[in-house]
Amino acid sequence: MSAVVAQCHYSFGLQRGVANNLFYFDEQTVIFPSGNNCVRYNIDQKWQRFIPGLERSQGMYALAISSNRRYLAVSERGERATITVYDLQHEQSRKRKVLNGGDIHVQEFVSMAFSTDSKYFIGQSGAPDYTLFYWMWEKQKVMAMVKTTVATNPVNQVSLNPYDNTQICVSGNGVFKLFRYAEGVLKQSTFHKQETHNFLSHAWMSEERVIAGTEAGRLMVFESGDLRWDMSVTTKTTMSQDPDRWLPRVTVITAYSKGFACSAGPGTVYLFERTDDKDNYRKTREIRIPPDQCSHEPSHAEQQQIVSLVISPSEETVVTSTDRGQLYSITLSSAEMSKGEQVQFEFLSHSFHSGPITGLSVCIRKPIIATCSLDQSVRIWNVETNTLELYKEFQEEAFSIALHPFGLFVMVGFSDKLRLMNLLIDDIRTFKEFTVRACRECAFSHGGHLFAAVNGNIIHIYSTTTFENVLNLKGHNGKVRSIAWSGDDSRLVSCGMEGAVYEWNTLTSKRESESVLKSCSYNSVTISPDAKTIFAVGTDCTLKEIQILREVPAEDVAYTTIAMSRSGRTLFTGTSIGTIRAIKYPLSNQKDWIEYQAHSSPVTKMVITFDDQYLLTVSEDGCLLIWKIIDKEGRGLKRDKEITYAEEILITKSDLEEKVVMLELKTRVEELKMENEYQLRLKDMNYNEKTKELSTTFVRQMESLKTDIQILKTERDNMEVVNQETMFEVMEKHSKELQDMESANSQKLMLEYEKYQELQFKSQQMQQDYEKQLQQMDESRTAALEELTLYYEGKMQEKLLVLEQCQEESRIQAREFEESRKQMEEDGDREIQDIRVRYERWLRDERETNMRMKRDTGIMKKKFSSLQKDIDNSNVEMERMKLEQQKLQAIVKSLEKDILALKKAIQERDETIQDKVSEWLGHCSVLFPLKSMYIFYHQCYEG
Repeated sequence: MSAVVAQCHYSFGLQRGVANNLFYFDEQTVIFPSGNNCVRYNIDQKWQRFIPGLERSQGMYALAISSNRRYLAVSERGERATITVYDLQHEQSRKRKVLNGGDIHVQEFVSMAFSTDSKYFIGQSGAPDYTLFYWMWEKQKVMAMVKTTVATNPVNQVSLNPYDNTQICVSGNGVFKLFRYAEGVLKQSTFHKQETHNFLSHAWMSEERVIAGTEAGRLMVFESGDLRWDMSVTTKTTMSQDPDRWLPRVTVITAYSKGFACSAGPGTVYLFERTDDKDNYRKTREIRIPPDQCSHEPSHAEQQQIVSLVISPSEETVVTSTDRGQLYSITLSSAEMSKGEQVQFEFLSHSFHSGPITGLSVCIRKPIIATCSLDQSVRIWNVETNTLELYKEFQEEAFSIALHPFGLFVMVGFSDKLRLMNLLIDDIRTFKEFTVRACRECAFSHGGHLFAAVNGNIIHIYSTTTFENVLNLKGHNGKVRSIAWSGDDSRLVSCGMEGAVYEWNTLTSKRESESVLKSCSYNSVTISPDAKTIFAVGTDCTLKEIQILREVPAEDVAYTTIAMSRSGRTLFTGTSIGTIRAIKYPLSNQKDWIEYQAHSSPVTKMVITFDDQYLLTVSEDGCLLIWKIIDKEGRGLKRDKEITYAEEILITKSDLEEKVVMLELKTRVEELKMENEYQLRLKDMNYNEKTKELSTTFVRQMESLKTDIQILKTERDNMEVVNQETMFEVMEKHSKELQDMESANSQKLMLEYEKYQELQFKSQQMQQDYEKQLQQMDESRTAALEELTLYYEGKMQEKLLVLEQCQEESRIQAREFEESRKQMEEDGDREIQDIRVRYERWLRDERETNMRMKRDTGIMKKKFSSLQKDIDNSNVEMERMKLEQQKLQAIVKSLEKDILALKKAIQERDETIQDKVSEWLGHCSVLFPLKSMYIFYHQCYEG
């Protein structure tokens, strides 16, 4: 008997919390994380290929793809964070290299990027070190590393310049830095402080230009690290229409040939294109996530934040992912064609769960899967077509789900009630409610005539036909965590948190067998197809075979769920770290299992389809994985008998009548189309005849026009000959005039040069005369200065005698001042006493006035509040005035430039005037030097 293995077949869900979680591999294939796998999804053919994560991985944190789309880098958490590079051109996406932080303990890599030539690779580690690594990744060689920020300013994104492998951009909260690799080290090339901005994303637009987006909705363009301009992605009109909804966080920016695309708040993407001057950008298109009509609050879908945004290689399609784990797409051609209309995304494949999946169920008669989640939704999937058939969101969280074996009904345990619902053609509609609150487990019997529902530590069994409570199974002391029906529905197995596993008789409600282990809190239980063996798993990290009392250790990993194939050959278990194990049965005490990387969070439920073809697993990460059960040769398991699925569906009478009316309307539309086509053919025939008549008329006109053109060409040739002769005559005349003017100008130049020689000789003679006059003036000035010195020395002796007389008078006046000061102090004391009496009387008056003012204060406070409102209004007006002031300042600056130009012209004219004045003063200074000196000394003496 060959061993049974599981092969990942299909996945529904997007792993949230992964940076750069969406890429285009080629025009038809995208890559995104789902569970603990990377999925290659073909959009046209709908197939998937899987790249599993590493063993013992704690989940993916970031992705990166090379420019040539050959290599994929996956960052995973673990005891030491690792980066695994895969070769996507290999059929199995072969693992090429594994990178890590070396001697530096790195917990996680938050952002990564390849160089354009795919030779170099950068990785930014997370808190607390925030170290940037620069690898030559094929050699696993760290070229350089540098600490980019501190713990209080986390980094959000790093990227390599697509035009220069040595330049790196780092952005984050208060961080925008450019580094350059040179001489074995990474050196920071910009030192501008940006503490006030939280940069969430950036993109290279050219070799020097980077555009960055902030949490406050600003787009900032940097060139060579310097801020050139910034703008807001929103308009005041948009914000005023819906201020509560609009949070314009620019979480992602993607460049393409025409410009760039960026997120602009919840559920919104803007397309910007370059303007004619190549330096600015203008918004050309707004694309939004549509409301979800299957939700009780359709507008909630519009509140999703855009996480990733990618454009196909041909730039035909835009695909985006959101923080709620959804994938949307739109073709740019359709966005451009719908001018003036609101453009909306569509789901790339299907709507996924956005919260932990709590319930999973299958049925016998239909190839469908039912899941429920804490995101308040119930979804019906088709395992054969790999599509989502139905989904609906409710107002309460859903904890458990069970499909009826016929596939026409579904039981869902909500937080308030247990509801039995019909699966209609396009709706999930409740038709019976049971008062079981927060039902964590429910299951239909294999025959479908009974269903069990857990209410705390009690199991209620109801009749599906009469909805009566047939049995109540009491015995558990803790909450029941799992239940399972035997193949003939005569037995029900349950396990609880208190460590008890009970086997119940569903006819008598008695316990047939029990197993209690208080040291273990059980998570899941299943029963073999022959109902002879019970298997249970719990928190003690073992798999227990109850009847034989056999335990198989799980190697320090807790099992969370268990399922057995219908053939009884294999057990499948889910673990707390998200892996799946296929365990061969009968059990052995040795490690006899195959482990698969499945989810990034604990597996919550696991089910095998009734034909043993598929294993279904769901997890807290919100992903549903479908596994193909095969043998080691790759063949599917043989079926005991072929299962024919039912094609019947439920539909209400009103819905059926509506569809009949719609069918009649469609028939009428088809008839109108045929009639319109006939009328169009008749019109085409008429138009063709008119076209022939017009064509013959135009042919005649064209012939006549050709004749006219030939005549005009002949006239043009004749005119060209005449013009050439005229031009030759004009050129000869011009050359003669030019020679005459040259000879006349040379004679004038000789005359002017002779005049210049005469003026230069006169200038030298005048300079010699002025030097003689200056020498004579110096001698006369020296004689006059000696005479004035003797005169002022005599005057100084006279002034010293006068000074001594003044000092004697000053001593006499000081004695008189002392006596008058004493008299004034006595008078001052008397005045102080009088003032004290007068001011005490004034103080009593003021106190009375103060009491009166306190009463007036209450009135003034009321006036103050009204004035405060006026002040607020004035502040608003002041803001408006500031804007006007900025405009005026710009005008003032332009006027100041004009003033500076005028001042420069005035200065040049002043210098010309000053030269003329100095020349004139030179003549005057010869005549009046002694007179001015005499006036100066005379003024000093009088002063």
